Amino acid sequence: MLRRNIIAGKQAMTAPRKPGIAAGINEPGRFIAEAAAALQPALTTIRRDLHAHPELAFEEVRTAEIVARELQRLRISHRTGVGRTGVLGLIEGGRPGPTLAIRADMDALPIHEETGLPYASVTPGTMHACGHDIHTVTLLGVAEVLRDLAPQLAGRVALVFQPAEETLGGARAMIADGASEGFDMAIGFHNHPDMPVGETGYARGASLAASDQFDLTVRGRSGHAAHPNQAVDPIVAAAHFVSQVQTVVSREVPPLSPAVVTVGAFQAGTTYNVIPERALLKGTVRTLDHAVRDLAEAAVRRLCAGLEAGFRVECALDYRRMAPPLVNDDAVLDRVVAAVAAQLGRAPEEGRPSMGSEDFAEFAERVPAMQLRIGSGSPGRADRLHNAGYQPDEGCIAVGVEALSRAALEILA
Repeated sequence: MLRRNIIAGKQAMTAPRKPGIAAGINEPGRFIAEAAAALQPALTTIRRDLHAHPELAFEEVRTAEIVARELQRLRISHRTGVGRTGVLGLIEGGRPGPTLAIRADMDALPIHEETGLPYASVTPGTMHACGHDIHTVTLLGVAEVLRDLAPQLAGRVALVFQPAEETLGGARAMIADGASEGFDMAIGFHNHPDMPVGETGYARGASLAASDQFDLTVRGRSGHAAHPNQAVDPIVAAAHFVSQVQTVVSREVPPLSPAVVTVGAFQAGTTYNVIPERALLKGTVRTLDHAVRDLAEAAVRRLCAGLEAGFRVECALDYRRMAPPLVNDDAVLDRVVAAVAAQLGRAPEEGRPSMGSEDFAEFAERVPAMQLRIGSGSPGRADRLHNAGYQPDEGCIAVGVEALSRAALEILA
């Protein structure tokens, strides 16, 4: 089904092989390392172009065109418009076997860039502040390496260029378009500025949190601030909710089960002496465990019902389950870790889970999967993701190409 879906969108073509491809048979590590180093300059150029022209979720039209252009150049069969702006490529191996998906995200963030770099964003208010431009070109590099190693693969590699990770909707959109049909396992990856270039890592089991969102409208009855008894104050009720919702974690979630509840927006009123009609709250709930996820949602709903009874307000709650927790499969993880250690000469470091979220989890819910952490930090810098000054060290591109290419080669050997 996967092969049929891709070829339906673009004619499959046989890629020419490089003259020195025999080196990849006897010394795959050396071949991959040399190929990644040779590709680094061109991939850096593409990355800087993508960085200068960032596109938000489901707007990655130009980015997808560049990806499709590169896959066409490599003569890798692919399909565009998957999940609106996603691209899905396919590399056929030399022998029958399973399908391994490798996924990269492509979207940027609504942040105004303040790096001052010559290739800084030319789009005001939009920036690649999470390194998805790095991810996109890394997977393009992997595509070129694996194209040349395809005769050695028992199976096939699906190249998943995904839109809209930042809004946690792109994976679902691609899956709805059939992107995951035929997948047997999957690898995701993300750059990590808290790790220096050359290092890699992972977390075993639940590595990233589920992310749920809620919008709460607390409606009271407006009136004069001098006569609060004649009004129903939604601000007081909403303020109590902000305090009470913190008790979900401190008093209901088991102490050894991580959870975070954050109210990120509170909007009410326009002036000093008017009790407003309504207050609007926006928040997130993050959990690593499905049972705790259910518990937290039930608690938020119960607290809203309590507000109505205790403060005479009306509550309209829109609670949305976004990405599930990302749970790494031990079997896939162990194979990737061994392959990366063999390629880089240094084993990935086991780390702790993060309460950040990642919609690669949608693929991981359907097939065994793992996400690899790729160091992107520079000496003397303390960069942070989602920051107006964020710039990953571009040396992480070649490292990612090496690690992911070797992982695919070993898994499909």
